[in-house]
Amino acid sequence: MSRLSLRVRVALAAALAIAIAVTLLGAATLTLVDRQLHRSLDDGLRDRAVEVSRLAATTPRLLTAAGVLEGRVGTSAAYVQVIDSEGRIVARSGALGGRVLPDGPALRRALHDRASGYGDLQLGDEPLRAYAAPLPRVGGGPAAGGAVAVAGATTGIADIVDPLRRLVLFAAVVAAVLAGLLAVALTRRALRPLTRLTEGAEKIARTGDPGRRLGAPRSDDEVGRLTATLNAMLDSLARARARERRFVDDASHELRTPLTALRGNAAFVARHGADADALADIETDAERLAQLLDDLLALAREDAAEQPLAATAETVDLVTLAHAVAEDHPAARVTVSGGQARVHGDRAALERAVRNLVENAERHGPAGGEITLAVAGGARTARIAVTDEGEGLTAAEAERAFQRFWRGERAGAGGSGLGLAIVRATAERHGGGVAVEGAAFTLELPLKELSKSGHTTPVSPDAKELA
Repeated sequence: MSRLSLRVRVALAAALAIAIAVTLLGAATLTLVDRQLHRSLDDGLRDRAVEVSRLAATTPRLLTAAGVLEGRVGTSAAYVQVIDSEGRIVARSGALGGRVLPDGPALRRALHDRASGYGDLQLGDEPLRAYAAPLPRVGGGPAAGGAVAVAGATTGIADIVDPLRRLVLFAAVVAAVLAGLLAVALTRRALRPLTRLTEGAEKIARTGDPGRRLGAPRSDDEVGRLTATLNAMLDSLARARARERRFVDDASHELRTPLTALRGNAAFVARHGADADALADIETDAERLAQLLDDLLALAREDAAEQPLAATAETVDLVTLAHAVAEDHPAARVTVSGGQARVHGDRAALERAVRNLVENAERHGPAGGEITLAVAGGARTARIAVTDEGEGLTAAEAERAFQRFWRGERAGAGGSGLGLAIVRATAERHGGGVAVEGAAFTLELPLKELSKSGHTTPVSPDAKELA
C-alpha cells in the first residue's frame, strides 16, 4: 500500500506529466530547428558550388586568380576547394589557408562518378558539412572535368541548438515544479469535501451513533453521490440494527411466558415426580415455544429482505399453492375464478402466508365450520381470499390485525400473534398487500409479468377490487 497521500500522488503525477510533455515538445522543437539549420547550411553550400561550376564553365582561368573565389562567390565564411580531373588542387579559398579539405566520399563520387552529394568531414578539431559537385568539361581551363568541394563549419548550428536544449530542460523543470504546486493547490480544494466526508465517517465510527449522518451533499458530482450512497448505507445499517433490536425485544418479551411455564412444570415434576398433566403442559409449552421461534425467524427474514423479490424467486401458481395448503386442512375448500393466477416470488414464503391465513381462520372460526380459499386472477393482479364462517373482525380490530403480537379479545388459546404480521411482510416484499373485511382476509399480488420485471407497485391494503 502506498505511503503517499492522494494529494502528493496527484501532484507527482501532474508534475511528471507536464515534465514529459514539455520535454517531448522541446525535443520536437529542437529537432525541427536542427533540421532547418542543416537544411539552410546545405542550401548555401550547394548554391556556392553551383556558382563555382558556372564560373568554371564561363571564365575558367579566373578560378586560379587571387581573391576571385572570395569576391565573386562570397565564400569568406566557407571553405572552397577545386581539383582537376587528376585530383590535383587547382584553387582554394583563403579561409583554408594552408589546409586541405579531406578527400571524403562525396568528393570522390563527384570526381569519379560525376555525381554531386553531401558529406560530413573533420578538418582538425572542426566538424564540417561538405557538398561536392563535378565541374563541366567544356570551357577548358585547369579545372575542366574536375570537381569542387564547398564546406562549412557546423559549430554555428551547435551554438544555436545547445542553448535551446538547456532552455528546454530548464523549462521542463520549472513547468514540473509549477504543475506540482498547482496540482497540490487544486487537489487540496477538490479533496476538501472528501476530507469532510472522511472526518464525518470517522466521527460516526468513533461515537457509534446510529442516528448520525454525513452532511448533505452540496453538489451532484462524485463526492456528492458518494455522500448520498454512504448515507443510504448508514440508513440500511440503522434499519438492520433496528430489526435486530426489535427481534431481540420481541423474543425476550414473548419467550418469557412459555419459558416461565416450562420452568414451573419442570420444577413441579422435580418435586412431585412425573405427572401426566404436567408432562402434557410441558409438551404444549415446548410446541408453543418452537412455533413462536419459527414465527419470529420468519418475520425477521421478511424484515431483512431489502429487495421486493428474492434472487431465488420462481413462478408460483396460486391455484396449485392453494390446493397444497388445503390438503393439510380438511375444512378448507378451494374455488377458482378469473384468469391465470401466476406470480413471481418466493414459493415457501407465499405458502407460509396462505397457511397462516388458513390457520388463523381455523382458530377464530366456529368449530367444524368451512374455510374457503377463493383464488381469482385479474388483468394485473391475482388474489387469494381466505374466509371462515365466524363473526369476523370489527373495524377497530381490523386496523390492528396485522400488528405484531396483537391478539383480539375473542382470540382463543394458541397462536403467537405473529402470523398476520408475517402475511403482511410477505405481501409487501412481493409488491402486493393484504386486507381484511369481516372474516375475509385477501392476499393480493402482482401477476408474473409485472412482478418479474422488478417494477411492481405495492397494492394498497385497503384494495377490494381486482385491477
